[in-house]
Amino acid sequence: MQFSLSFSRRSILLGTAAILAAPLLPTPIFAQNMEEDMGDQAEWVQSYDAATSKTLDRSTTPLLSPETLSATQAAIEAFKQVVSNGGWPQMPRVPLKLGMKSPAVVDLRKRLIASSDLDASAGLSDIFDSFVETGVRRFQELHGLRPTGMITAQTLTALNIPADVRLKQLEVNLVRLRSYSANPGKRYVAANIPGAVVETVEDNVVQTRHAAGVGKIDRQSPIMTTKVIDINFNPFWTVPASIIKKDLIPKMQANPGYLAENKIRIFTNEGQEITSDKINWKSDEATRYQFRQDPGGEFNSLGFVRINIANPYGVYMHDTPAKGIFGDDYRFVSSGCMRVQNVRDYVEWLLKDTPGWSRDQIDEAIQSGQRVDARLSKPVPVFWVYITAWATPDGLVQFRDDIYNKDGLGGVPLVTTVQSDQ
Repeated sequence: MQFSLSFSRRSILLGTAAILAAPLLPTPIFAQNMEEDMGDQAEWVQSYDAATSKTLDRSTTPLLSPETLSATQAAIEAFKQVVSNGGWPQMPRVPLKLGMKSPAVVDLRKRLIASSDLDASAGLSDIFDSFVETGVRRFQELHGLRPTGMITAQTLTALNIPADVRLKQLEVNLVRLRSYSANPGKRYVAANIPGAVVETVEDNVVQTRHAAGVGKIDRQSPIMTTKVIDINFNPFWTVPASIIKKDLIPKMQANPGYLAENKIRIFTNEGQEITSDKINWKSDEATRYQFRQDPGGEFNSLGFVRINIANPYGVYMHDTPAKGIFGDDYRFVSSGCMRVQNVRDYVEWLLKDTPGWSRDQIDEAIQSGQRVDARLSKPVPVFWVYITAWATPDGLVQFRDDIYNKDGLGGVPLVTTVQSDQ
């Protein structure tokens, strides 16, 4: 069924919306064939700022704002119209890219037109031309995927989530947005867990935006309201008890040299350093000790910077030596803490009102290699939120995976692909 969207100027035009669930996740064979058909897909160079620098103009409207709330309300009305018109067509499981000719391209055009990612004037040719590629890129960006312009397995899963599911997702998130939009403050940080993105906001305008690595499905980042208190440059990393048991012990069983290779020292509760051969790694004995990784941005799990936030969960925000994660679609990789891309820009913004901490002084502290602490003259409010669907006044509608299954919609496949630990 083919239809198009049209709204008044005061309405939010559907920017790319939906993703779909209906057909189950692509089978492993399909995913494998897709990768083979795409040829050099596996050799794509990662874009480390993939989440924040894209072909679409990024809105400077904060996620937690009255404007986003109003735009999302308007998007809900638009989606109701889409649903009443029958939703959008399902895509066949066929990998597509620029230059290909296939009946499936006609289906793709219909699908992109239905969600306003392709203008109806582009027609229904069976050729995958530059207009279709641009429409696919737009769709991918609005669903948190790298804008490759090719129909990959993840993109196909997104295309096939029904309009009524996306409508429900918007309605669920409208309630969440309403709880934050009244008065989040003049200057604050908003970290959206499903979007794996951190925004700094001042005077209701986004100042900086950073890709983030957040908690795994089984080690979730908590939803909370807190404040940045201070910042540690060149920090030690004290290994949390949960990681000692779940990660460190198994790694030592597999490789007895793991601690030495990663410059992790062992201490008793009295502060005495001991060697790893004094511990029975075939038991839980290691949980009785403290493990501390030496400072060093090239290997320390916290990178060069740790940002401390007051909370009962023992989590914080930090740099990372594994910056490749910021180019991945799937960034649910931590044990609950949040890794921040371009952390120096983030820290500079946090410390801008704290005397003695210019960008040069920040860089000097990092380059010193020594532990240096900076306490904010005024703590900055921080919101860790869970928003999987929202719209902005520029007419774009964004969707992200309900990675922690909090939307309550059930059965909706995840678009992003779970990856191994980084």
